Amino acid sequence: MKVLVIIPAYNEELSIQHVIHEIQSYMPEVDILVINDGSTDHTAAVAKEAGAIVLSMPFNVGIGGGMQTGYMYARDHNYDVAVQMDADGQHAAADLQSLLSEIQENDMVIGSRFLEKTSYRSSFMRKLGIRFFSMLVSLVTRQRFTDTTSGFRAAGRRVIELYANYYPIDYPEVESIVYLTRKKCRLVEVKAEMRQRETGKSSITPIKSAYYMVKVTLSVLISAVRFNEVKPTS
Repeated sequence: MKVLVIIPAYNEELSIQHVIHEIQSYMPEVDILVINDGSTDHTAAVAKEAGAIVLSMPFNVGIGGGMQTGYMYARDHNYDVAVQMDADGQHAAADLQSLLSEIQENDMVIGSRFLEKTSYRSSFMRKLGIRFFSMLVSLVTRQRFTDTTSGFRAAGRRVIELYANYYPIDYPEVESIVYLTRKKCRLVEVKAEMRQRETGKSSITPIKSAYYMVKVTLSVLISAVRFNEVKPTS
């Protein structure tokens, strides 16, 4: 398989080199694409020196716009699989093989922190939010999910083409799963570890968390209503 690892990055100069080198040590045959999302530090230069392909956005477009750019690159360069990973080092490159081993039989493979017991630890409120969205999406899609906010996932060719044409902009992880189920894609979760961030800080503030909860919940529910609407016969 021709595999591309997409890493959206905003001001991650302290961690991006380690992330790239770790991927290269486990899977030297994959290509690595860093989407430099309007960083004001040396993220782009560090990533390029480490051996990654770098696309720099003219300003910060957010995770949705950055990832859609990555999927467009994967589509246009004929990759069979595109893997999304974080730039902060929280995802373990050792788990890449677990995702790729399932992708040939599925359209999307999600690395889950909760499918089985892992070493992942989080605050009570964050864990509550993760579980809420997993329950909501499971209810709406009629398929069990345990980690719908995971940013560690592998997409096959069909999903690459779908996401290159449409990808949610704001906090897209949850909505993008619902979108794929509406397109009758096959999704599966596998166990994945998630480490603590060692450098930088999360962009999710308490205010953004509240906005995230309301916005994504409404988007999922509206999507469910539209999908289940009975269209009148002509």
